[in-house]
Amino acid sequence: QVQLVESGGGLVQAGDSLRLSCVASGRTDSSSAMGWFRQAPGKEREFVATISWNSGRSRYADSVKGRFTISREENTVFLQMNSLKPEDTAVYYCAAGSSTAAISSGTRVAYWGQGTQVTVSP
Repeated sequence: QVQLVESGGGLVQAGDSLRLSCVASGRTDSSSAMGWFRQAPGKEREFVATISWNSGRSRYADSVKGRFTISREENTVFLQMNSLKPEDTAVYYCAAGSSTAAISSGTRVAYWGQGTQVTVSP
């Protein structure tokens, strides 16, 4: 089992920045990649970004490319969010899986965090 705990969410204004953190514990060697998803009210959960623990290679959703950056350090994954927009408002979830492809597909996530709320006001 892998436990994921997110933090760093909050209320910001459009154009501001925010950094989310996700601390992984437990059998982290069973997951080769980590990622972030988000779910806005009334919408389905969507993929945001993923990163490989070993190589550091990352993938992003088109909607966040150039604004969000995913990184990892020891057992923590970060999501740096810049130039935030009201449409970025959502609950952000940390995810762990066997590969970046598995995570970005959205259908092969092995573990989920509990989520952290990000609200961007106009």
